[in-house]
Amino acid sequence: MSDWLPTCCALCAQNCGLLVQVEENRIVRVKGDPDNPRSRGYVCRKGMNIAHFQHHAERLSRPLKKTADGFVEISWDQAIDEIGARLRAIVDEHGPRSFAFMGGGGQASHFEAGFGTALLRGLGSQYHYSPLAQELTGYFWCAGRLFGRQNRFPIPDEEHAEMLVGVGWNGMVSHQMPRAPLLIREFARNPEKMLVVIDPRKSETAREANLHLALRPGTDALLARAMIALILREGWEQRDYLEQHCKGFEQIRPWFEGFDIEAALKVCEVAYEQVFELCRLLTTRKWCMHHDLGVYMNRHSTLATYLYLLLLAVCGRLCVPGGNVIPGSMIPLGGHSDERSDKTWRTVETGFPAIMGYFPPNVMPEEILSERDDRLRAVICSSSNPLRSYADTGAWERAVDRLDLLVTIDIAMSETAAVSDYVLPAYSPYESYDGSFFTWTYPEIYFHMRHPVVKPKGERRESGSILASIAKAAGVLPELPGYLYRAARKGRMEFTMALLSWLQANRKYARLLPLVIAEARKDVTPSGNLDMLWGMLLASPKSFRAASGRVGLKMPGPLQALARPKRLFKALSGLLSYRSPAALAILSPAVAHAEQVYRKILASPSGLWIGKAGEDNFRQLKTGDGKIYLHVPEMEEWLAELEPAAEAAALEPDPDFPLVLNAGRHKPENANTLMRNPEWNKGRRACTLAMNPADAAALGLTDGETVRVVTVAASEQLELEVTEDVRRGQVLIPHGFGLRYRGEEYGINVNRLTSAGHRDRIAATPLHRHVPCRVEKIGL
Repeated sequence: MSDWLPTCCALCAQNCGLLVQVEENRIVRVKGDPDNPRSRGYVCRKGMNIAHFQHHAERLSRPLKKTADGFVEISWDQAIDEIGARLRAIVDEHGPRSFAFMGGGGQASHFEAGFGTALLRGLGSQYHYSPLAQELTGYFWCAGRLFGRQNRFPIPDEEHAEMLVGVGWNGMVSHQMPRAPLLIREFARNPEKMLVVIDPRKSETAREANLHLALRPGTDALLARAMIALILREGWEQRDYLEQHCKGFEQIRPWFEGFDIEAALKVCEVAYEQVFELCRLLTTRKWCMHHDLGVYMNRHSTLATYLYLLLLAVCGRLCVPGGNVIPGSMIPLGGHSDERSDKTWRTVETGFPAIMGYFPPNVMPEEILSERDDRLRAVICSSSNPLRSYADTGAWERAVDRLDLLVTIDIAMSETAAVSDYVLPAYSPYESYDGSFFTWTYPEIYFHMRHPVVKPKGERRESGSILASIAKAAGVLPELPGYLYRAARKGRMEFTMALLSWLQANRKYARLLPLVIAEARKDVTPSGNLDMLWGMLLASPKSFRAASGRVGLKMPGPLQALARPKRLFKALSGLLSYRSPAALAILSPAVAHAEQVYRKILASPSGLWIGKAGEDNFRQLKTGDGKIYLHVPEMEEWLAELEPAAEAAALEPDPDFPLVLNAGRHKPENANTLMRNPEWNKGRRACTLAMNPADAAALGLTDGETVRVVTVAASEQLELEVTEDVRRGQVLIPHGFGLRYRGEEYGINVNRLTSAGHRDRIAATPLHRHVPCRVEKIGL
């Protein structure tokens, strides 16, 4: 048996540090890693069960091709050559908009995204469909308007706060911040702190709360407008903060003047006295807010998100210690793709723009089923399972049948892989060097480059190297000079100088840099992801170099002035050879800094604080004048619709679908669609329909019986769980089930009950937390 090996959990975005023991190439023991600086030994039951994720009967080991007789094993050369040729033919005939990349590494393996987006760019496409655009792009869109860039989104600085406000967030189960259950209990039980939860039901987090505002499902936006109106009416707004740090307040103030607060709160089904007291606390205490999918995937999704950001601003809680702050990052989670720019693509059929560079999976079936010639026809799907992860499974099943080419890169035979033309076996997170770029901490910047802890079996490959091979087969890469291949066999300094020299004469290929590096070093590197890490550090932005300097990783000498990649290229102009002493003298400090950070990362197998944000968080704003822009014109018309009478009418139950389904309940027993072997939940009530006892009694239903749930999209049957934790009129079903394992389906796929057309008007986010439904007794 091995010593304890450090790694991390790959099942949620917190990536808690783990220690594992391996016997005969199998993970046999797991515990929390106390040396991980972010999780500090904390781990939930999902992390404790990663062996079920890594080792199971449906792991892929060889390339597969679908034929009339089913899947057959083929060689890597055949698979790559055929995929490359078919992909190139589709793009040549129908244009670059016919091709999309879906995925980007899921919860823990983000390096593949660099290869996937480079492949997209090489074929002229911008269509990157990401899981982030299933949940968070409305928030990113708001960040772009208020803070100047979509990737400058704030997070709660709970470490320096006195009060934590959770809205539509069940952190005791879903986490969404490091060590969430421990922090939640600290806020709730420390007499100098306070936990406030705004949630329709008595969730695990609401049960801990000092103040629980149990609003009516779907009224988050109305409540936020009422709270802002109440604060302004009482004169509690932070005037000095608004004047010094914000712009547009006088333009938005009229939106809240004369608003009928009492009528709105009546529709929200919350007590005026309780809301009044909460607003007093919001304007007198040092607090931060964590809003989550209960807001993002609910009615008025992007509008509600905007209103909660305005609430933070009116209370003076943005970009201040203990408020919601813009974190630093090693590399941003995405770019800035303002839809007002002609350079930003939209989907051809539904007209939705990229947000932070990502397109919403929710509209993808319509883009495939379109009658346009440039509709989506070819998709490479990596580390993603849209036939279980995204809304409207029926629409997805119809859509994939119409694709000309579907390639799935994954570790297991998922439901999407099962209907693909080619299935390519990838390394798991525990077989490869890899990491994620989630930015959930402040002021420190965390990074963890996982090391392999088990050896890959069969013919599995790194996802990035697979994508690079497809790019070459599709004719994306130019012919590289021999000196690049020779330099690749030498040290990183030699290869870096050769690469920069080549790029100086071939700048148009800079956008393909991950693919170029992968090709040049394919025969010598132990990991394309390690090469990608080195390249990212060499070309890291000035902000990261400054942040790493604050933890002792400083760039030496005069190269701090050449901290941006374009300046590095400019420094090489006029130099005749990459071996030139002048070039080496200029670039050596930059390479030395990259080398210093690179070695520090690899010497920190439990993860490390790789940087630290500056003290003045307002310097993170990219609005031009350094102020928060509160007035967003696109919101004015939408906000005008948000009146008590209109909302009361809209929320009146449909007689055919009188209940509200929360499609995506977080439980200790679900982990998206990653945990395919159901053994990890043996003996547990994992997939149930949760219902309030009064609703169950009215329908003549009892705990444990099988019931039918019906929506406009479909119907499913599952076990009923009767519990006081659910509000009357609402029912809950967890996500991440309906997976087929060894020929049997476990639980139900809740996404089959949802409709892709039930979505946000700006970001196309599916409104999973407010799906009209009815529940029926079987046999009636």
